[in-house]
Amino acid sequence: MLDHLIKDATVVDGTGNPAYVADVGLRDGRIAALGRIDAEARTSEDARGLVLTPGFVDPHTHYDAQLFWDPYATPSLNHGVTTVAAGNCGFTLAPLHPGRPEDADYTRRMMSKVEGMSLVALEQGAPWNWHTFGDYLDALEGRTAVNVGFMVGHCALRRYVMGPDAVGGQPDEQQLAAMVRLLREAMDVGAWGLSTTQSRTHSDGDGRPVASRHAGPAELIALSRAVGEHEGTQIEAIVAGCLDQFSDAEIDLLTEMSAAAGRPLNWNVLTVDAAVPERVPRQLGASERARKAGGRIVALTMPILTPMNMSLGTFCALNLIPGWGEILGLPVPERIARLRDPDVRAELLRRARSKEAGVFRRLANFGRYVIGDTYSEANQGLGGRVVRDIAEERGQDPFHCLVEICAADRLRTVLWPMPTDNDPDSWALRAETWRHEDVLLGGSDAGAHLDRMCGAPYTTRFLGDCLRGRKLVALEQAVKMLTDDPARLFGLRERGQIQRGWHADLVLLDPERIDAGQARLVHDLPGDSPRLDSRALGVRAVWVGGVEAIRDDVVSGAVPGKVLRSGRDTRTVSTR
Repeated sequence: MLDHLIKDATVVDGTGNPAYVADVGLRDGRIAALGRIDAEARTSEDARGLVLTPGFVDPHTHYDAQLFWDPYATPSLNHGVTTVAAGNCGFTLAPLHPGRPEDADYTRRMMSKVEGMSLVALEQGAPWNWHTFGDYLDALEGRTAVNVGFMVGHCALRRYVMGPDAVGGQPDEQQLAAMVRLLREAMDVGAWGLSTTQSRTHSDGDGRPVASRHAGPAELIALSRAVGEHEGTQIEAIVAGCLDQFSDAEIDLLTEMSAAAGRPLNWNVLTVDAAVPERVPRQLGASERARKAGGRIVALTMPILTPMNMSLGTFCALNLIPGWGEILGLPVPERIARLRDPDVRAELLRRARSKEAGVFRRLANFGRYVIGDTYSEANQGLGGRVVRDIAEERGQDPFHCLVEICAADRLRTVLWPMPTDNDPDSWALRAETWRHEDVLLGGSDAGAHLDRMCGAPYTTRFLGDCLRGRKLVALEQAVKMLTDDPARLFGLRERGQIQRGWHADLVLLDPERIDAGQARLVHDLPGDSPRLDSRALGVRAVWVGGVEAIRDDVVSGAVPGKVLRSGRDTRTVSTR
């Protein structure tokens, strides 16, 4: 007897092949039958007019902490994501040195600063009762509604071995050997590989460059070689050039790391903008170079535009513009005084528009900002208005106008920059870029930057756009890009397609309605901390391992997800 029978679904199986109508029977967590099925089932449903796809795979999340208080990885699960890769960008919550309990506090403060997680939620929502990477994986085993795999963060390896000297110091021979040994031990118990960052935007809770930014090429290559010794592993790496264009040295480093491991290396995120036509060829040149050297470099890119709000009062992307952090880091009264100084504003604008600002130049057109939430009587009625229009009414330049609005709210004003790359040429360039063999959809950052952005709904929004919007990609290909393509990159065993005998990770959706609702601020984190959330539209049901986890955007309460361990649940994707 089947556990559940889905009748007359339009099956889009993840291979890219044409859709077909079939029944799908589930038993013991697997797809037990596929075709025209007459077998009895404990439960069944009529799926006529609905589309059944494999569960979506999100290759870049930061759910490392959230899964402890939210085993459903919301809103990703709501939007059909059944498998997530976490532990990215060099940041993980394990290992933690048993002799230094203060390392847990350092890690929490670092994650709060660098990944925009609520410090209160980190302190109250996770048990912090692990030391080894295996302890950490075991703490989540059987507790999640999604399948999840974890990279090992380079920062945690360095901190464990070098203590406070991890920031600013260089390992001696014994310390490097200890780091390699620690990485091997983590992979032995199921870590997916190594993640690391060299990005200048990544600073710890004390404002200092995070530990992995101090690593030299020899250290990175040694760790990469260790990755290649284990089955089913990967590398994920961030360098400064990910934000705009790689330097020659960065291309050399990423190529050497991938080639040394004989494993794919993915990076986040490729920004596609027709106004900067040289960026995509430069960034994908790294992939071509790696293939010639026996490696593979894969660029993650988002298929939607994800709004990200800003504020002059709290840490956000504006702080990452060269020269801005020192002003925006001042106490609020002094910050307001400096921002009101015309010479200071002129210098900030110059820096924001300079080449050194890289991709953050996109944030320098302050006339295109939309005012969000306001908090003072002086700003009443400004919510939803464009700064350019307000500035014209007041006879001010846009940046001056924006500063005065924010100053009236003691810098609490929420600001929404309008995207500069929402033009037909940029969308045409995206469609062309997606066809590259080393480009993969993803980069949601789900679980991070919680009150600034909500990237998790990229799956449903992309499908809605493909079906009823720009229609840049056919449905069958779009589903493949969200399911089988990332599954194959990570070597996931028997996931990513609807095939008899494969894991029953499935999404049943209404093609007439599939989409994502507008992001809204909710206060549902531990400590009543805020985050942006988004409803899924048109998702009838989501199954993980054959168990219903979502029905009509409501979680079932079941936790059928698995901690996916390298080797057991992933096979090696070799570059050699």
